[in-house]
Amino acid sequence: MATDLRELAIMVRQNAHAPYSKFKVGAALRTPSGAVFVGCNVENAAYPEGTCAEAGAIAAMVAAGETEIAEAYVIAGADMPVPPCGGCRQKLAEFGGGATPVTMATMTGAEEKTTLAALLPGAFGADFLED
Repeated sequence: MATDLRELAIMVRQNAHAPYSKFKVGAALRTPSGAVFVGCNVENAAYPEGTCAEAGAIAAMVAAGETEIAEAYVIAGADMPVPPCGGCRQKLAEFGGGATPVTMATMTGAEEKTTLAALLPGAFGADFLED
């Protein structure tokens, strides 16, 4: 089985259901155990009811019993690397630390590497909910 995050993100992106925006996104997450989970965006005619690629990959990861992201890779068909939306940044932060690497990429090979902390400075987390 392939474990290259870029290759897997490209493959799953092909399955995206994006009939409205035509903007397909694929995501691949690696956990500390080495397991890899993928997701693609799934649009809905009721626009806010769609699912982002990152959220789909996170759901697959959690369904498999994993709860930590060691690395994330997101690819879209844009001219420049596209960052995760605000909601997905928060979802990624729920399962990854500030130093967790995130690679944003295009189908033409451009990549931008960053971290969760850079994508979501001052992230809200479970520590704020403790007494």
